Amino acid sequence: MKVTKAQAQANRARIVETASALFRERGYDGVGIADLMAVAGFTHGGFYKHFPSKADLLAEAATCGFAQAAAKAEGVDAVAFVEHYLSRAHRDARGEGCTMAALCGDAARQPAPIKAAFAAGIEGLLATLASQSGVPQDAQRESELRARRIEVIAQVIGALVLSRACPDDSPLADEILDVCRAAVLSRRPPTRGA
Repeated sequence: MKVTKAQAQANRARIVETASALFRERGYDGVGIADLMAVAGFTHGGFYKHFPSKADLLAEAATCGFAQAAAKAEGVDAVAFVEHYLSRAHRDARGEGCTMAALCGDAARQPAPIKAAFAAGIEGLLATLASQSGVPQDAQRESELRARRIEVIAQVIGALVLSRACPDDSPLADEILDVCRAAVLSRRPPTRGA
């Protein structure tokens, strides 16, 4: 039975979304093509009808993960975002969580297209945070706030990565989240009207 163009696009999107979650859960090396396609509900041989290589899928799956995160963060204020990001629930939900916290270490060892997808995702997050601040800026003030946003992103990702590296029942895992959440929230940049 011939697959329509619309169905082929839907199948590709399903593979990308499945890959995005599996890569966050298991890492890039922890997911083989056959396993990925089985979880997505397709045969192994169908992979190459959609992607020239696994590396092409890695970049597209990263972009998908960043887009999913942006959609979840839409309209969420900074305090709620940090509280969720540095929560035990987010820590324990790798496959549903942040692409950066799950895969930055893996991405650093990947080809340029995957690194480019991460750079674009990080820039997108910085732009989203800037647009949500509502603080009118001159160029110097914006540069300072951008530096602060980069610092916060690095701190929350680092905290999540460190917490995930500890045993699940470790008091240290929760302590890392608690300490970093309090530190980030105590130094929030100004918002509208501030």
